[in-house]
Amino acid sequence: MSLNGAIIKMLKPHYVDYIGFADLRSYRDDLAVFGGAIVRGYDSGISIGLQIPDAIADLVPQRDDPNVSCEYRVHGYDVLNQRLNVTASIVSSFLNRKGHRTLPIAVADRTNDDDAIPTVSHKMIAHIAGLGWIGKNCLLVTKDHGPRVRFITILTAAPLKTVDNPLAQQCHDCEECLKVCPVKAIRGRNFVPGEPREERFDFRKCQAYFEALKKNRKYAVCGMCLYACPYGKK
Repeated sequence: MSLNGAIIKMLKPHYVDYIGFADLRSYRDDLAVFGGAIVRGYDSGISIGLQIPDAIADLVPQRDDPNVSCEYRVHGYDVLNQRLNVTASIVSSFLNRKGHRTLPIAVADRTNDDDAIPTVSHKMIAHIAGLGWIGKNCLLVTKDHGPRVRFITILTAAPLKTVDNPLAQQCHDCEECLKVCPVKAIRGRNFVPGEPREERFDFRKCQAYFEALKKNRKYAVCGMCLYACPYGKK
């Protein structure tokens, strides 16, 4: 069995919804912008995704209800992140025992909170692996579940069969996420490789909105751009 096949088989009992193997050789400098020296030397990235349950995502417009915000935060975010981190650790241990250098990247932690900068962009790796495209909402949009998926990344030097197959954006003229954003942080521009995020999305407006929500509720959640995407709705 190939190394790719062994990983896919290993993840099957964990009910993983997405798995892709990205060829990162052409993106070394892009990765280093966020991750610096620690992410250099890895030619491959494994992208793993778990779907946010529709029963939770469909309730997002009712997020002022404490019960809804609790479910979305806990089972639509925290628990999925925990599962992804554990899954990445298991895969990393498997590859380490095979003698391959491997670095799991934490799913939601940021190294720079002011600018929302992570060690590695999980959506970038998933995009390269062909699992989806970068939407106008700056989320990774999949064909089957839209942006209703949480992703994690494992960087590795293992000799995997990988692809460099970013999907072209398929948002076209759709502006559903733009219309529902409470603070109009989404500018409605399609993704262009190399273009600064700020051209498409005003992160600081989004962050300020969340900070305001935290002042009067236990769980500060939004997710309206995720909810509104036609690719995620059934």
